[in-house]
Amino acid sequence: MIARRMNQHWGFGMGLRGPGAARQRLAKEQAAETKRRLPWKKKGLSRAERMIAFLQWLPVTKGIRRGKKMRLLPSQREFIENVFATNKGGKRKVSLAILSQPKGNGKTGLIAGICLAALLGPESEERGAVFSASIDRGKAGLIFDEMKAVILRTAEFASRVNIQDFHKKITVLEGDGLDSVYEALSADARRSQGLAPSMWAYDELGEAPDGALLSVLMESEGKRDETLGIVLSTQNESDDHPLSRLIDDALTGADPSTYLQLHAAPDDADPYSDETIKACNPAWGHFLDLKAVQKSRDRARRMPAFESSYRRLRLNQRADANPESRIVTIGVWKQNAGPVDRAALKGRACFGGLDLSGKNDLTALVLCFPSDDPDPTFDILPFFWTPEGQLEARRPAEQERFRRWIGEGHMLATPGPTVRYNFVAAEMAKLAREFDIKSIAFDTYRIEDLKTELDDIACEIPLEPYRQGFVTMGPCVERFAELALSGKLRHASHPVLTAAVAGAITIGDAAGNLKIDKEKSNGRGPVRVDGAVALAMALQVANRFEPPPKKPSLSGFLRAPVMVV
Repeated sequence: MIARRMNQHWGFGMGLRGPGAARQRLAKEQAAETKRRLPWKKKGLSRAERMIAFLQWLPVTKGIRRGKKMRLLPSQREFIENVFATNKGGKRKVSLAILSQPKGNGKTGLIAGICLAALLGPESEERGAVFSASIDRGKAGLIFDEMKAVILRTAEFASRVNIQDFHKKITVLEGDGLDSVYEALSADARRSQGLAPSMWAYDELGEAPDGALLSVLMESEGKRDETLGIVLSTQNESDDHPLSRLIDDALTGADPSTYLQLHAAPDDADPYSDETIKACNPAWGHFLDLKAVQKSRDRARRMPAFESSYRRLRLNQRADANPESRIVTIGVWKQNAGPVDRAALKGRACFGGLDLSGKNDLTALVLCFPSDDPDPTFDILPFFWTPEGQLEARRPAEQERFRRWIGEGHMLATPGPTVRYNFVAAEMAKLAREFDIKSIAFDTYRIEDLKTELDDIACEIPLEPYRQGFVTMGPCVERFAELALSGKLRHASHPVLTAAVAGAITIGDAAGNLKIDKEKSNGRGPVRVDGAVALAMALQVANRFEPPPKKPSLSGFLRAPVMVV
């Protein structure tokens, strides 16, 4: 009796109660009257063909094509054909699919249709679990709202599901996908631990502050026979964002189980031409809102402050969010990403910049090696130290990156809760034996602590005080920008240094001098900018360095003939 009451309450066995029950009864009657053939159940179809048939049977619920059947664009059909291609055993070859394109090209409708297919259509399984994820509850609900709208307009679906609006949840009560559940997730990765999805979709990953929820979803694979993950998003401006890393890894082709479809305008294309916009927007000429695109383009032309958002949202480029306040744009920095051969630099003269910051924070040392040319280029070697005991206290996005960089060898973790300056001194002594360090510029903050440690190990390194005010840092910033714009730097895309340069915001004084504003930069970005400050100082020290005058040699006199009287 108790079990029967529970079934009645939750809508299982005895049917739903209230408005949901009436809606379901009406849907059952409509489905019985029409008895439509379901095109994806036709015999002889491949897995991809079943998906295409299912999607193109769904109603469009909004926009200029509202009330008509969904029609896949050629690029969308290609996406489905590749994602649902199978091997000889009928299993999907792809486990992770990435679709990145500008806004307005139908991502939401497509992913809602794929989620429905996994919940109650041709990709469903008994007691399946389908999730859509986004950065907050509101955005996570967009996919749910679209799925609900389709279900309510399709009697064959509405007759066999229970929709819970408050929880943004859909349960299959009968038919294909029996007892399967769909749920919308926000970016609370802790609540999402232990998921076992048959299919998940991350909508607009490019807006997420970190990759915590993405990691949970990707690590959930392997709990079922087949799990499909789909990421749909416009790009993020940073190369180090989780979405950018996924895209860049997929572009290498190293993992055949990952499929990428990327629609983005080339960096050197005319951003305002119709040809450029059309080439990266597959919905051009179909349902793309051209007036909205043109309005965004015209505004970006008039006001440069809007150019970066236009490039990212309408051209799907990794556009710098604040190009007007940077030392250089990320595009310029990338152009200097030449290889650096550390072994070839052994014994070479170099100059450094040292930013100690604080014992609880990030310490950065950057060495630059000028070539022997009259107009030299510079090889750059950065080094970073952070206290291992402070990692847990960092912001989630920063903590995630620091742990990854430490694991990859791009950053060293000093033991304990603070940066051990004896550890840093020992590392600097090793560098002094490896390279010919001419001078290292430093800010005076806590430098005496480091000098004491260097003295204790008898390490002599020429140190030069360098204050970080407008007057002193102005020439550093100018020199940095001049060399980068001229392609005179080689940094090998060091990720910590790149993140520092990307996050460094400059401010100016009345005289036009610029300096890096650490407070604004560190408060905005996901990583500290000490490396950018250290590099700027190192380049300026190298620029103004004058070697000490050589002592006169007596060898010439000793070789001269001696007159004996």
